[in-house]
Amino acid sequence: FPIGLLKIDFLGLRNLTILENAIFFVKENEGIEIDLTKIPIDDKKAYDLITSGETTGVFQLESPGMRRLAKDLKPSKITDLSAMVALFRPGPMAWINDFISAKNNPSIIKYIHPDLKPILSETYGIAVYQEQCMQIANALAGYSLAEADNFRKAIGKKKPELMKKEKEKFIKGCIAHGYTKKTAEDVFALIEKFVGYGFNKSHSASYGLIAYQTAYMKTHYPVEFMTALLTAESRGSSGPVKNEKIAQAVAECRRLKIPILPPDINKSDSEFIIENKTSIRFGLSAIKNVGEAAIKSILTARNEKFFTSIEDFCERVDLGPVNKKTMESLIKAGAMDKFGKRTKLLITLPSITSEAQRIKKQKIEGQGSLFDDDPKTSEPKKQAGQGDQIDDFSEHEKLAFEKEFLGIYLTSHPQIENLSLIKSFVTHDLGLLSEEKEGTRVKVGGIIEMSKRIFTKKSGSEMAFITIGDEKGLAIECVVFPKVFDEFKDLLIKDTVIVINGRIDTKNEKPVIIVERILPSKRFSS
Repeated sequence: FPIGLLKIDFLGLRNLTILENAIFFVKENEGIEIDLTKIPIDDKKAYDLITSGETTGVFQLESPGMRRLAKDLKPSKITDLSAMVALFRPGPMAWINDFISAKNNPSIIKYIHPDLKPILSETYGIAVYQEQCMQIANALAGYSLAEADNFRKAIGKKKPELMKKEKEKFIKGCIAHGYTKKTAEDVFALIEKFVGYGFNKSHSASYGLIAYQTAYMKTHYPVEFMTALLTAESRGSSGPVKNEKIAQAVAECRRLKIPILPPDINKSDSEFIIENKTSIRFGLSAIKNVGEAAIKSILTARNEKFFTSIEDFCERVDLGPVNKKTMESLIKAGAMDKFGKRTKLLITLPSITSEAQRIKKQKIEGQGSLFDDDPKTSEPKKQAGQGDQIDDFSEHEKLAFEKEFLGIYLTSHPQIENLSLIKSFVTHDLGLLSEEKEGTRVKVGGIIEMSKRIFTKKSGSEMAFITIGDEKGLAIECVVFPKVFDEFKDLLIKDTVIVINGRIDTKNEKPVIIVERILPSKRFSS
């Protein structure tokens, strides 16, 4: 039995945290206080951003399908965004083309009766929301709003006996309010058609508003917004998914011409920060094997003064959490480049840490020498000469370290020239494959990141599973069946740049490409 309590769903959206952090960064960076309840909701630049389809980080509008919808619809007001959220679901998707046509050409909008115009004009004559069904029943058939909601639920159940009863009641109410029986039947048919997919408007409007707010912040405060986005991605899921999300955000920063700076032991915070108002500095927490306790120790020591050498670093941090593995990761990721060649730092690290531990132990035990008041004698000695004759790592090796310890290629890509060669010959970006339908034919390119050869159980023929990735850090799995494998197996070598002709297979959760043909990147050189 009803007991008069209000049921409320609370949704936790990380996009609200992104907005909150972006507002904080704007205050820190620009000295401007942003109140999202007071920003204009008709900002042309924000809608232009959405219409461009460059919506990385924009709530609800990041997927390839939503990007296409935005380009076609050209939303110009908040109600357009709300409707986009409501329509982009199985069922109502069938009405998207009609919605776009009506938005771009209002002359084609038709109403069964003029009294429907005030209810449906906001959505260009297309019934989109559950509330519109209720409004129609209220306005034309005289239902109370409570009765109208029960009417909507009853029709949604699609039970023949119940449908017949509700239809009779609705037509009777319309006739009593001066409408013809034909008009009543036509309107009922309209309600019957859309009630199964009608979306809750309050939910959709809230999502549409957040979508606009994220677009507004990205448009007017791109550095602050992208810093907040990168911070959210670094706190998010782990492993390949986290790396892919950060790679997408970094690629978007490059598109926006926002410099992304590598981690630096004297400049990086725990997470991403803004540097010199226009650049974004990688955080220490983004480096593999660098944990919270190590970062806390590093930042605490650095608050006193910047580190001047690796010896100074080892002497001042806690070598418990900041252990050998952590320091090797910091060195290989480039965070200590200001202290010298990475090769030398790695070679001298064991002796430096050993000396630092010896001095710390002496201090704890009170067994320092008579000269310990002299700072020069209380610091670990610099390892002069050791490792000086060894060349530093090559740029290719340093890029490999970036991939290993940051999860992405940050400063460049080892195959950037070959990847650039194939760009104009592919049909799809790797990031735009998730929305493609089963069987869609595509031509994609990338570097082979993984190649696994197996023998089929049925025939014993050899085939392969490969993963190709692009310069943005995006990747997709491809299946090479025996017949295609026999023809192109010489190209299936790790770190080779290839172009694949194939078709999308969506039988599993994530799409894969069934390979039909493989071409090497050199085929596309001029």
